[in-house]
Amino acid sequence: MLYLRLQPGYEIKAKPGSMVAMDATVKIRGKLKFSVKKIFTGGEMTESFFTGPGEVLLAPETWGDIVPIQLDGRTEWNVGRDAFLACTGGVTRTTKSQGLGKALFSGEGLFVYHANGAGVMWVTSLGAVFSRTLQPGEQWIVDNGHLVAWTAKYKVERIDAGGFLSGSHTDEGLVCRFTGPGIVYIQTRNPETLGQWIREQVPQQAQ
Repeated sequence: MLYLRLQPGYEIKAKPGSMVAMDATVKIRGKLKFSVKKIFTGGEMTESFFTGPGEVLLAPETWGDIVPIQLDGRTEWNVGRDAFLACTGGVTRTTKSQGLGKALFSGEGLFVYHANGAGVMWVTSLGAVFSRTLQPGEQWIVDNGHLVAWTAKYKVERIDAGGFLSGSHTDEGLVCRFTGPGIVYIQTRNPETLGQWIREQVPQQAQ
């Protein structure tokens, strides 16, 4: 759970439906952000704004870590469509096309969220979060279902999975190859494979 104490007049933006509790002194409002892109991405059509003074408690839909990322005003961050939780007022979040090839095989859809500006952005994960800083020219291969946020450039390619990598995309040997410099945040759980595991644990009713 994310705990924030807001000073008078200080505002944060959060994912709709993430508020757990707040002081009565905090003002909340919603803002409609319509775009044709979001019709195709399935992303949120609104943002919730919380203005202090007072405490605000936020939580994501699923269990996992909540990690702050400091934006320096120069570096652009890419964020998975389910990873954003909240940000300070100086951070702007937009959607941007990542190309048809990446859309089909990266697991993130035709558009991903881009975060710019200066401030703090909180991202969430399914399971624990692990980050890696890549040096210039250093490469790292990631199963697409584990992406959270990243600054490094990447391309989607086919590899010989050999039955090791899981998920419908990587069963075909499709992964994301990141090349530094940059930072990559990943999560320990893959939503698709976790959902499959949960379904397998549910007793089947006799016909």
